[in-house]
Amino acid sequence: MTCSKFEIWTVGSAFYIIEKIYQIVDRYMKDLLRFLKEDIGKGDITTDTVIPEKKTASAVIRTKDTGILAGLEETTLLLDHFDLEYTSKLKDGARINKGDVILEIHGNARKILYLERLVLNILSRMSGVATKTDILARKCRRYGVAIAGTRKTTPGFRRFEKKAIVIGGGKPHRMGLFDAILIKDNHINAVGLRNAIRKAKQTGKKVEVEVSTSKDAFDAVRFGADTIMLDNMDRESAGKIINKLRGRVLIEISGGITIENVEDFARLKPDIISSGSLTTKSEWLDMNLTLKCNNECNNNGNNVR
Repeated sequence: MTCSKFEIWTVGSAFYIIEKIYQIVDRYMKDLLRFLKEDIGKGDITTDTVIPEKKTASAVIRTKDTGILAGLEETTLLLDHFDLEYTSKLKDGARINKGDVILEIHGNARKILYLERLVLNILSRMSGVATKTDILARKCRRYGVAIAGTRKTTPGFRRFEKKAIVIGGGKPHRMGLFDAILIKDNHINAVGLRNAIRKAKQTGKKVEVEVSTSKDAFDAVRFGADTIMLDNMDRESAGKIINKLRGRVLIEISGGITIENVEDFARLKPDIISSGSLTTKSEWLDMNLTLKCNNECNNNGNNVR
């Protein structure tokens, strides 16, 4: 039996995609297990002391807030890793209301308690970011404008917060200093605007430049910038620049963006609005886990905090 070139390419691509998925999951698991190690250290001395090693239990995670669910995939990766069974009727991105059941978990009681605080932290934090993003994204979407995050993220948790932004309907923006060129004020202070753009263009990558004045905006375009970021500008100044440069470069508005004023800036119809508030001002969604033992107990179960 022989395969056509197309069939060989298709099979090869499938294996490539599968391999990439495994690599991503592996990186996620390394982070998740590192988070657990931070909490559990040399062992959970309370749980290991008071809970019999082979005791089984069931647990339910419920939300006490309304918002957008995120972090469910990370939670199930941890549950799978520790051979805990679970069921859920929800997916990341679902709208959840107070009292909704996020997950039902079954298995070894110790393992459930080892993971309890970590999975609640992940779900609460990521859902909070997704919820804040959803609010701003819906306001911007009316004008055909995208909302994006920034690098103002929790150290060590950036990929999860960026993912939560995407789940909430936003754009991640650059993941770090390594994947996009963004010339900021201190680069300009060090070598000058023209020189910074000239050197950046030599890389062959798209060049974004942060500007805070009309003069710098027009100079940046003249020197070859592909995108300009209007940083901390008032609405009137930003509007004048957008009207003159629309269609010539991509235009981003950033700095001082809030739930209260994002729609005012979106009406100017830049290409994108970025806001650190998606991560710095998002409130955690409150969730809890209630555990009940599956066999005879001295009481009717415990509400785990």
